[in-house]
Amino acid sequence: MSTAWLVTGARGQLGRELLDVLAGRPGDRVTALGRAELDLTDETAVRRTVRAWLDAVGADRAVLVNAAAYTAVDAAETDEDTATVVNGHAPGWLAQETAGRARLVHVSTDYVFDGTATEPYPVDAPVAPRSAYGRSKAAGERAVAAAGGDATVVRTAWVYGRHGRNFVTTMAARAAAGAPVSVVDDQVGSPTWSADLAAGLVAAGERAGPVPPLLHLTGAGAVSWFGLARAVYEELGADAGLVSPTTTAAFPRPAPRPAWSVLDGSVWLAAGLPPQRPWREALTRAVRTLG
Repeated sequence: MSTAWLVTGARGQLGRELLDVLAGRPGDRVTALGRAELDLTDETAVRRTVRAWLDAVGADRAVLVNAAAYTAVDAAETDEDTATVVNGHAPGWLAQETAGRARLVHVSTDYVFDGTATEPYPVDAPVAPRSAYGRSKAAGERAVAAAGGDATVVRTAWVYGRHGRNFVTTMAARAAAGAPVSVVDDQVGSPTWSADLAAGLVAAGERAGPVPPLLHLTGAGAVSWFGLARAVYEELGADAGLVSPTTTAAFPRPAPRPAWSVLDGSVWLAAGLPPQRPWREALTRAVRTLG
């Protein structure tokens, strides 16, 4: 069975990984749209683009993976209107246009929670974002749910990979330079390799039969940012003693960061979707790709 894929946010960290996963799939057709091709602040353009794609696909089934987002967490504190359009309204437009015609897989975030838990957040945990970015992403989740149709929201956290700048690439550069670094040790989450995340999203998109409307997908296990930084140094053969712990209070940021970002992936597994590898195993594989 052939599948037509539309990937939004195709030039970003996750979007590029999605294109890598989808490359060379016999019979499938992939349409990649970055910010230059699709302005998510323009409702008319979004709806027109999705309708044109659906009219042209000519495949047995169609899947739209929305990897586009306003991800400047601190900037969103003073630009919440734009963040809300991109992260809140646009997913709803996509969901409305695909309802009854295609499957939508929409990527969301741990920031929709307040970060005060001590156990992994289940999918039905109360949503209580503390930042503008989190509020905008929570609005997107509600918009997708309200549209109905074959749509799944996949929350993830602490994403890193070879494309673009992220925590792991930053720590890898510091490790390569033999530079000391202070990293917060009071924020805990599940590092998620973008290659694994992309593979999981594609699996959810192509799964036969219904997919739960809300899922969590991260690397397995949990660690603090400090622990992750030390692991990067160790993986690259650098002196992990150069990494020292500090506190969130010592590094104030415009947007509050969740102290706890661990998500419960049991619904993902119960749906028969592929289990995610432990975060440290993924990191070992990932650092080989960083170049």
